[in-house]
Amino acid sequence: MVEFTHVLCPIDLSESSARPLAFAAALARWYKARLTVLHVVPTFDPMQVPSGQLGEPVHLVRPVPREEVLAALRRALDAAGGDARRATVVAEAGDPVATIVDQAVGIPADLLVMGTHGRGGFDRLLLGSVAENVLRKAPCPVLTVPPHAPAHAPSDVGFTRILCPMDFSPSALQALGFALDLAQHAHGLVTVLHVIEWLAEEEPRTHPSISAAEYRRHLTEDAHERMRPLVVEAAGPRCEFEHVVVLGRAHREIVQAAAAKEADLIVMGAQGRGGVGLRLFGSTTQQVVRAATCPVLTVRG
Repeated sequence: MVEFTHVLCPIDLSESSARPLAFAAALARWYKARLTVLHVVPTFDPMQVPSGQLGEPVHLVRPVPREEVLAALRRALDAAGGDARRATVVAEAGDPVATIVDQAVGIPADLLVMGTHGRGGFDRLLLGSVAENVLRKAPCPVLTVPPHAPAHAPSDVGFTRILCPMDFSPSALQALGFALDLAQHAHGLVTVLHVIEWLAEEEPRTHPSISAAEYRRHLTEDAHERMRPLVVEAAGPRCEFEHVVVLGRAHREIVQAAAAKEADLIVMGAQGRGGVGLRLFGSTTQQVVRAATCPVLTVRG
């Protein structure tokens, strides 16, 4: 049984903050959990800024006071459908990634909800992403909400169409437990997707002793066999369950399946069978988080 008791939602107070904040507030209501809303600034202390002209005096710049930031957080929470009287608002100075992770550990939070900005390609490589770096280091599950998600979550979150990628790793099996629990709350459907990547896209040159098509068929049948016990174990009256096996590149097939199924949530493990998990740039999880048009819940094993 999945239970969230404390939800942490870091926001940057931009317009796109309304999306993750609405989901965080709705999930906190659903699970009767505490909600902490966090904003991180470089500093609250006055800063000396040179004018850029030789001989000109140095200007003293005073950042927005902490009290004004806290007031802005309360207004954002009210606008997103939360209850500022019951939530905790926090304004801290420091590095955003380190501060968010420290807060998650110190609270301690068992769910972190963050927005993504949808940048891709070379811009993301150069600029980095707070959400991706937090995803690597977070001590708890992370729900990332893309800019394409609804501007406002429903008053009672109901994930009725959930996609759960499955590579049979410990974190994927843990993610399946989360997916089933969330679906049972909403009497929803969980689609478990296994992607076969080896020999998936290109037909190799023929060889007298090797049949690529036959081997692909063997891998597909084996995947279905491994899925069946999950179906039996997950069977219940409060949610539906289906399993699908496809050939292709994992991140691309996951995103396409989510769109085809009109999934309102992807639940996936943060570390695959290879063991390197999110330490490698370009992992399946990172690419899904970047490309998905629905929220993604990332679960560690």
